[in-house]
Formats: sequence, structure tokens, C-alpha cells
Amino acid sequence: MDENRVTGAARETVGRVQDAVGGMTGNRDYRARGMYNQAQGSAENALGQLCDNVREQPLTSLAIAAGIGYILGRLRIL
Repeated sequence: MDENRVTGAARETVGRVQDAVGGMTGNRDYRARGMYNQAQGSAENALGQLCDNVREQPLTSLAIAAGIGYILGRLRIL
């Protein structure tokens, strides 16, 4: 399990608690900070899952990255 998944889950939990406390007290700043931490925790957790998948299936990940690169090259987006 990747370190990002653990810290992401912890940050997401802290964000949920902050959001709930902010909602109960009516503090919009605290609630917004909680929503931000939830979003950041979710993104960090997704990054950890991606790292785990690349570690477990490197050839599949390489093939997907090559396919995306080929499609973007054909579309001349980048």
C-alpha cells in the first residue's frame, strides 16, 4: 500500500470532521477548509492508487501511457 493512500485517507477524514464541525458551529471558513481537505485527501488517495497500479502492472500502465501519447500526438493537441 502506497504512503499517499494512507495520508490521503487521513486527510479526507480530518476534512470530513472539519466540515461537520464548521456546519454545526456555522463557521464558513472552517467548513470551507474541511471541504478543501476532503478534496485534497481524495486526490492524494487517487494518486496512491495509481502508484499501486503502476507497481503491480507496469506493462499495462506503459501500454496505456503509450496509447494516450499516440492519440494525443495524432490529434496534435500538445
